[in-house]
Amino acid sequence: MTRIWAKRGSRPRLKRDRRFTWAYLFGAICPARGTGAALVMPYIGIEAMNQHLVEISANVSPGAVALLILDGAGWHDSPKLAVPDNIVLMKLPPYAPELNPTENIWQYLRANALANSVWDTYEAIVDACCDAWNGLIAEPKAITTIGTREWAQVKI
Repeated sequence: MTRIWAKRGSRPRLKRDRRFTWAYLFGAICPARGTGAALVMPYIGIEAMNQHLVEISANVSPGAVALLILDGAGWHDSPKLAVPDNIVLMKLPPYAPELNPTENIWQYLRANALANSVWDTYEAIVDACCDAWNGLIAEPKAITTIGTREWAQVKI
């Protein structure tokens, strides 16, 4: 669900799905290059995170190192993570999602591609997630605008 504009005092009707089939979009962005890497998974956990790290690693520019900002999810700092050599993990302090630019990406995708929709099948959910992510990747300027943080810029 998301917020929508409506006449004061009215209650707009929207579709609501009460089923419990989930797809998880693991995504990371590079605001400097206006790109990202993502996987849609049927589950979350350490194995899914390891697969996501492999995907991110494959999308890092040759010779570069990616700084991956993570929140406090249990699978983000497990000793079972296989972190590739071209990725460095940085864990955020608790209760500070505003420091993670990817949180704004999720908000953008929910508001512009995934909100107020009901899908008939799991495959349709996966397709919607893929379409939403691919639509975002097709807009490098949006990634840069949404993902850039002033505090993360190198001052010369």
